[in-house]
Amino acid sequence: MDLAFSEEQEMLWKSARDFLATKVPKTLVREMEEDGKGYVPELWKEMADLGWVGLPFPEEYGGGGFTFLDLVILLEEMGRACLPGPFVSTVVLGGMPVLEWGSEEQKKEILPKLCRGELIMTMALTEPSGKYEAKGVQLEAKAEGDQFVLNGTKLFVNDGNVADKMIVVARTGKKAKPEEGITLFLVDGKAAGISVEVLKTIAGDKQCEVTFKGVKVGKGDVLGKVDEGWEMVKKVVEWAALAKAAEMQGGAQQVLEMTIQYAKDRVQFDRPIGSFQIIQHYLADMSIDVDSARVSLHKAAWMLSEGIACRREISVIKGWLSEAYRRVTAQAHQIHAAIAFTKDHDLELYFRRAKAAELYFGDADYHREIVAQELGM
Repeated sequence: MDLAFSEEQEMLWKSARDFLATKVPKTLVREMEEDGKGYVPELWKEMADLGWVGLPFPEEYGGGGFTFLDLVILLEEMGRACLPGPFVSTVVLGGMPVLEWGSEEQKKEILPKLCRGELIMTMALTEPSGKYEAKGVQLEAKAEGDQFVLNGTKLFVNDGNVADKMIVVARTGKKAKPEEGITLFLVDGKAAGISVEVLKTIAGDKQCEVTFKGVKVGKGDVLGKVDEGWEMVKKVVEWAALAKAAEMQGGAQQVLEMTIQYAKDRVQFDRPIGSFQIIQHYLADMSIDVDSARVSLHKAAWMLSEGIACRREISVIKGWLSEAYRRVTAQAHQIHAAIAFTKDHDLELYFRRAKAAELYFGDADYHREIVAQELGM
């Protein structure tokens, strides 16, 4: 495994940093927290034209043909910029499952539109339990003739308010094990019987409660096979956990850099506060958290790109960053002191996102359980 960037990856990294620094000022980030959509359609189209939305998809569907490691490099820069919008929802929760398990007809119908920025997607998975467990899936999909009828409620659906199409995880049969009898459906986000309410969240992102009342979908809208969807869900949660970890890594890196600069610039007692040992130790701890995470992140992304089983490695990095990102932002607040707690300071944006990301696609305890299982416990 070579962790050095290739020439293409170096170009992707530099162009992403320059673009996001120009196009995503923190004023825009704050505006999107209050905006009903939570993203700027014109900016979304620009990112699609740059090839970002189609980055991990094959060229035959209009994509760039890049790897998941390349996607992680891009996501780190998005996390650094606090980019608002449905990127992970569309690319990882929506497009990648279609690519992996969709029929050729489904791929040709969905992926080219997605790559062009004309289709926003998400996955409706969690319910009132909020857990990424099969027993938490209670939304019912009942077969009626050549259709299925969906009834139930999904919670914390990322970007459900703007999704043109949702992958809905539903229970199609009650079996001996909760992992059995689960099916994934491709559902029109604006179909009759669907109602969406945006929830108020600490990060100001668009997590939604989505209610399904008598929503009809055809049997041709099944993704994969009926009653065999849970293994697919587990794989998607792994991808999403790694994608979210990449965003968290980028955010933590930015917090570290801005805090180092502040410690150099801020003068107290006639000297920069960075000259005091306690500040130096805080910064060293932050650097250890950030730098060690990057190695594990890129290792897991490389393994996934190479088709190597990496369930353990993904849980290692997501479990670590769920606590490390929050820890880094908390230590940064200690160094910045009172000024950083104001709404006008950028650090509070990162702190709120760190706290929210902690729970996305499994918190630290959830991933510790997976690591223990992979160790044979």
